[in-house]
Amino acid sequence: MIAVSGLVKRFGYKTVLRDLDFNAAPGEWIALLGHNGSGKTTFLRILAGLSRPSAGSVSVAGCALPGQNAALRGKLGLVSHQLMLYPALTAEENLRFFGRLHHLPDLNQRIEAELRRADLWSRRRDPARIFSRGMQQRLSIARALLPSPSLLLLDEPYTGLDPDSARTLDATLRQVVADGCTVIFTSHDWLRSVELASRVDVLAGGRMAISLPVEGLPLPELLQTLQEAAAQ
Repeated sequence: MIAVSGLVKRFGYKTVLRDLDFNAAPGEWIALLGHNGSGKTTFLRILAGLSRPSAGSVSVAGCALPGQNAALRGKLGLVSHQLMLYPALTAEENLRFFGRLHHLPDLNQRIEAELRRADLWSRRRDPARIFSRGMQQRLSIARALLPSPSLLLLDEPYTGLDPDSARTLDATLRQVVADGCTVIFTSHDWLRSVELASRVDVLAGGRMAISLPVEGLPLPELLQTLQEAAAQ
């Protein structure tokens, strides 16, 4: 699903990602962790085709980036810090606008399914501007899932979610992974991350400090190993 080799990203004289190698198989669920400034958001933006690498090769869902960004759009779901919702449109209208933009078939059924999964069906005719931050986050995730993507990228998806909404998102991500979607998410909640993901990767200083499968590793020992790697 993803093959990255020798990735470098510079902003002027500042190097944010350094000789980064990364691979992800279909259906993997990867938590991308690291301290602020480690390069997590920059890396997700490159995988989403929103930022050009300074050097190295990036292939996502069979698309070589940045040259094949347009071909990637129908295969990718993205939730970033900027939720990309239209405040004056209702929840249903936000999804319909996105679906028509991407010429999605069976749009009515898709919209209903995702709004129900996000527990927003009863609020489908309310404008997004009156939603709480958590509800807007759930709507943004519903929009990302509307095209049934093969890859889902989420940058701090639990921001603003109350405990019930967070558990709903847990269940949603488990389902999309079970359906074969590759999921990569960043989070400041390391405990939740290792409890959910099948693999945990830690960025430190723009490099991949460690990559570990979660299964079979004692939780306290795993968290300590990850935190030590992040401090490099």
